[in-house]
Amino acid sequence: MRRLALATSLSLLVACQPTAQTPAAADAPAPVAAQAPAAFAFEEADIASLQKRMAEGSLTSKALTQAYLDRIAAIDDAGPTLNAVIETNPDALKDADALDAERKAGKLRGPLHGIPVLLKDNIDAMPMVNSAGSLALASHKPKTDAFLVAKLREAGAVILGKTNLSEWANFRSTRSTSGWSGRGGQTKNPYVLDRSPCGSSAGTGSAIAANLATVGIGTETDGSIICPAAVAGLVGIKPTVGLISRDGIIPISFSQDTAGPMTRSVADAAALLTALDGPDTSDAASNERPTRAPIDYISHLNAEALKGARIGVVRKLMGFEPATDAVMEQAIAALKAAGATVVDAQIPTLGQWDDAESEVLKYEFKPGLNTYLARNATPIHSLAELIAYNQQHANTEMPHFAQELFEQSQAKGALNETAYINARDKTRRLAGPEGIDAALKAQQLDALVAPAMTTAWPIDLAHGDKFIGAGYGPAAAARYPSLTVPMGQVQGLPVGIVFMGTAWSEPRLIELGYAFEQATHARKPPQFLPTVAQPARN
Repeated sequence: MRRLALATSLSLLVACQPTAQTPAAADAPAPVAAQAPAAFAFEEADIASLQKRMAEGSLTSKALTQAYLDRIAAIDDAGPTLNAVIETNPDALKDADALDAERKAGKLRGPLHGIPVLLKDNIDAMPMVNSAGSLALASHKPKTDAFLVAKLREAGAVILGKTNLSEWANFRSTRSTSGWSGRGGQTKNPYVLDRSPCGSSAGTGSAIAANLATVGIGTETDGSIICPAAVAGLVGIKPTVGLISRDGIIPISFSQDTAGPMTRSVADAAALLTALDGPDTSDAASNERPTRAPIDYISHLNAEALKGARIGVVRKLMGFEPATDAVMEQAIAALKAAGATVVDAQIPTLGQWDDAESEVLKYEFKPGLNTYLARNATPIHSLAELIAYNQQHANTEMPHFAQELFEQSQAKGALNETAYINARDKTRRLAGPEGIDAALKAQQLDALVAPAMTTAWPIDLAHGDKFIGAGYGPAAAARYPSLTVPMGQVQGLPVGIVFMGTAWSEPRLIELGYAFEQATHARKPPQFLPTVAQPARN
C-alpha cells in the first residue's frame, strides 16, 4: 500500500498508562451501547499459550481452527459484520488435522505448529482466490503459493483464509476509502464500527484485533501495516525491504513493497517474523541482505532492553491531534521510567522526498503489475486492460471513487527514464542516509519514535479518507524497518507508538518494542462501539 504525503498528491493508501497521568477524557469512550459479541474461548490468546495447551493435549489445532471459523461466521459475517475476512480456506480443517497427526507422532515444526494465520488478499495462497479486492481478479486462483506462504506452511501454520483490503492496496485513487474493495465491501474497525480500519491491510488489522485468527499477515508500501495495526490496537512490523520475499504478492512498488506480521503482541510478531525471514533468489531485494542466515527474533524479547537505550522523539511528526499527543507524552514517560534516555530528534530532510516517492510508485506500478499478470493465468493481462475493465464495470468497481492513479501510472514511461531514476535515488537518499540515518547518528540513537497515527476517522465513502498525522513515512520511503506497539486509547480508539531504525535493525526494534509493551501493557480488546465523538484535531 502507499500513503499520501500530507496535504499533497496521493490520498491515503493507506492503554499506555504506567501511572495515572493520562487525562480521563482521552481514555473514556463516549456513552454509547457496545455491540460486543458473545464470549470467545480464545480471546486474546497468544501463540505461547495455545502451544502450551496443544502440548498438554487439552487443545487440538483442528478444534482451534474450527473455533476461529465459527468466530468469523458469528461476528464477521453476522453480528457487527466487520467484513474483515474475504474468504476462508476450504482446506483449513484438513490441514489442521494433518498437523495434529504430526504432533501426535512426535513431529513439531516450531512455534507456529497448528496456529491459524490470516493472509491479506494480495498474497498467492492455494486453493483460494488472489484478487487484490478487485472483481477483475475474482476468479484468479494461483497455481502456486507465494514464497512466504510456503514458509508459513513449512513452519506448521494453518492458512485460515484471506482478509479484505483497500482495493489494489489503496493504489487506485486519490479519494479512496480505506478498507473498501469491490469484491469485499467495506471493512469496519472493531473498536468503533463507524471508524476507518486505515490503510490497505485493513482486513488483517480488524480481523486480528477482533480475534478472528491468532496472527495475520499484511503488506505495506507506505503505511499499510503500521497504520491499520495502530488503529486496531495491534503490533505491526514493517521489515526492511528484502527481509521477506515479495514473490507471489500483487505489487505496487518493488522499491518499497514488503509483507510483515500483524499481531496482538510483540512476542507473536517475533515468532511470525522468524518464520517469514529467509532469502529468496527470485526476489532481487534478497540480495541486499547482510546475511543469508535467518534470525531468531524470539531470542530478542528482552523486557529490560530500554535500560541504557537512547530514543529520539520526532516532534515534527506530532501536533496533529492533542489527545494523541497526550498519550504520546505518557509513552515518553514510560520509556524514561523503563531506563531509556529520551531526547528530541530531527529528521533533517523530513517531507523533502514526498513528491519523488509519489513518482516512484507511479512509475513502478505498471511494470510490476504487468509482470505479475503475465506470470499468472489471470482474467486480465495488463494495467491497460484493468483500466478498461473498471470503465466497463464502473457501477460495481467505481461507485465511490475513480482510478486516476491507474491512469497516471499507465501514462508513465520506461524505468530507464531519467525522471524515474532521479526520483528513486532522491527518495532513498533523503529518507535513508540523509534522513533516518543522519538523525540516529547525530545523537547516537538506537531508534526514533513518534505516534504511528492519529485516531481513526469516520468512514466516508462519499469523500474518502480524512487522513492526517502519520509517523511511519520516513521508514517506508527509506526501505527501513518500523514497528508499532499499542500505547493507549483516545475515546475508545487505539493509538500506537512507532519505532523506526536503520536498515536491518529489526532485532533492536523488537527488543525496544517488547520492553515498552511489557512496561505499559496498553492493548485493550475491542468493544465494538457503534460510534464515539471525534477527537479534536489541530
